Amino acid sequence: MSTFVAKMTVLLSYLPITDPTFIFFVVLIIILFAPIVMSKLRIPHIIGMVLAGIAIGQYGFNILVRDNSFELFGRVGLYYIMFLAGLEMDMEGVKKHSRRFLLFGLLTCFVPLILTYVMSITILDYSPAASFLLGCIMASNTLIAYPIVGRYGLQKHQSVALSVGSSMISLFLALVMLAAISGSFSKDSGWLFWVLFVVKFAAFCVGSVILIPKMTRYFLRRYSDAVMQYTFVMAVMFLSAALSSLIGIEGVFGAFYSGLILNRYIPRVSPLMNRIEFIGNALFIPYFLIGVGMLINLGTLFSSVDMVWIVVLIVFFGTFGKAVAAYICSLLFRLSKADGHMMFGLTSAHAAGAIAMVMVGIRLEVAPGEYLVSDDMLNGIIMMILFTCIISTMMTEHAAKKIVIEERGKWNEQNDTKDDDEKILLCVKYPEIAPHLLYMSMFMRNQRLNRDLVALNVVYDDERSNAAREEGIRLLELLQQTASASEVKVQTQVRLATNIANGIKHAFREFGCSEIVMGMHVHTDINPRFWGEFIQSLYNGLNRQILLVRFVQPMSTLRRIRVAVPSRAEFEPGFHRWLERLSRLAGQLDCRIQFHGRNESLALIKEYINNRHPNVRAEYTYMAHWNELPQLAAGIADDHLFVVVTARKGTISYKTALERLPDELQKHFSGKNLMIIFPDQHGDTKDERMSFTEAQHHEEKSIYDTILRWIHEKRIKN
Repeated sequence: MSTFVAKMTVLLSYLPITDPTFIFFVVLIIILFAPIVMSKLRIPHIIGMVLAGIAIGQYGFNILVRDNSFELFGRVGLYYIMFLAGLEMDMEGVKKHSRRFLLFGLLTCFVPLILTYVMSITILDYSPAASFLLGCIMASNTLIAYPIVGRYGLQKHQSVALSVGSSMISLFLALVMLAAISGSFSKDSGWLFWVLFVVKFAAFCVGSVILIPKMTRYFLRRYSDAVMQYTFVMAVMFLSAALSSLIGIEGVFGAFYSGLILNRYIPRVSPLMNRIEFIGNALFIPYFLIGVGMLINLGTLFSSVDMVWIVVLIVFFGTFGKAVAAYICSLLFRLSKADGHMMFGLTSAHAAGAIAMVMVGIRLEVAPGEYLVSDDMLNGIIMMILFTCIISTMMTEHAAKKIVIEERGKWNEQNDTKDDDEKILLCVKYPEIAPHLLYMSMFMRNQRLNRDLVALNVVYDDERSNAAREEGIRLLELLQQTASASEVKVQTQVRLATNIANGIKHAFREFGCSEIVMGMHVHTDINPRFWGEFIQSLYNGLNRQILLVRFVQPMSTLRRIRVAVPSRAEFEPGFHRWLERLSRLAGQLDCRIQFHGRNESLALIKEYINNRHPNVRAEYTYMAHWNELPQLAAGIADDHLFVVVTARKGTISYKTALERLPDELQKHFSGKNLMIIFPDQHGDTKDERMSFTEAQHHEEKSIYDTILRWIHEKRIKN
């Protein structure tokens, strides 16, 4: 026994661990095993991180010293939570429901503030200033349970967006009121203080809205390196957080605000977003949660009956106020019970914001040797953080599960996945174009179906076929790596063929694909062979949807998609397919989409988007005749994507004006982002009935078309 005690004494002599390397190792072990243990106990793993922090901290088993790494990584983790919340918000939903955001923000701020203030004065007998500070702490909240929302993919759900937006409103109001409390103890608390504060805040908001988008577009257009893009985004976040701290508001507001501004430049399914989420959820956010736990002293809860009473009152009134605000708003907005639970769960936790506010109160001296925040109040707030984190996490987890079940049921009723044949074939050849095609396919695919993409590289079967095949394999491996960063699986094939069009058509059938996405050449002069060597043969011999794409700048910097729709396009079998793909693309890029066409077509397009994609910012412009196509060129900017919905000969929406399309595109839209869509026709395709009696490759233009072109050019010259 004495030997065991001696060994334990020697072991304890090494505690607490102060070596930074071992501290980091222990934290990583906790991050690794806490979710495993918590999942066995059916407890949200976020609570496990906080409880682990309590156990290893100075108030637990004193295993680790809370060194500067917890301050640094903890602050980064808090900024990360707020930044991701802004980055993943549904901005169109915010604009449509701005009144709801404001109402919920005001209620979730002032209801707990008033209840806590009255309770603090009447029951706890705190001073008005201390009671007001405690009310401000309970009015704000920290989105500590937000990672749960991300795990269930509910970032853009209405109740989540309302909770995030209202959290920022309540936090901002609480910080302003905290500045008023702090200013009342300062000699410089006059009207000049508030004038300067408003001017600095307005300059920060306006300057950020102007400068950050310009810097982002400039950087993303010129640099595609993954590490550089991630570093740039992090630099913007920290700069915004630092500047907001300088003007007197906590850095969390700046981090959230920068996320809102960068929202449209980082699509939800892009590799960059995946990297941001991965690094935050793997390291910084867990570090923050563990650091919060290390601040909590469970011993104070049992130090006296009065301490238990203080904690119970603070937790009850603050949490009750948040619940009242959440459930009243859910009733007013006619949301489901699960939405009310989600709103309450996300807005009820207090962590870093409460700590920051109470630290301000500790420094405010109300009398010689007496400070605004007493020891009992400090301990009560620290314990309140633990209980509200537990309540928030469990309620959010419960609500997220219910919402997912409800959403899945509704979606299955509206969408019969058995009949959805979506499978995109990606034809790639050039390394500089292939990543753009991959990103576009990822944005257009149905995220719920989560089907693989198919990447195809067709190589001419000639003397260079071996070298070309090796190049194709390397290109497809690069695409697989890029797609894996967004957790998208890609099937690949390098195919030898004596006829490129036939090789694509055969692969299309073998993989059971529904549509083709491929790049188009970039002509700098007017060339009669606009479609290239094999594209005509492909769209004439395959009656499925084909998208020809040309990008001259990154898709994430696009501000508008403009679509030219031919008359009677709504009668084509593939009408809804291309409309669905463009709607998804606009939604992922968070850019406006403007349709030009006849009123009959625009009415059906508008009805479809309003029913299926209500958050897409769509505009509808009447275009009387296809001859107006060149007039659109004047309004196509460098950051626009011009989409032309064309038609094959013999189809219901085909018109002779489409024969001039190659000339018009080269003459008026050269150097622009361009997409040409050949809609789905279904039916019996020509590739299925090829024989020696029908040519496998032919040009659409006959000798008569060539003669007419020659006469037209001579007439123009004369």
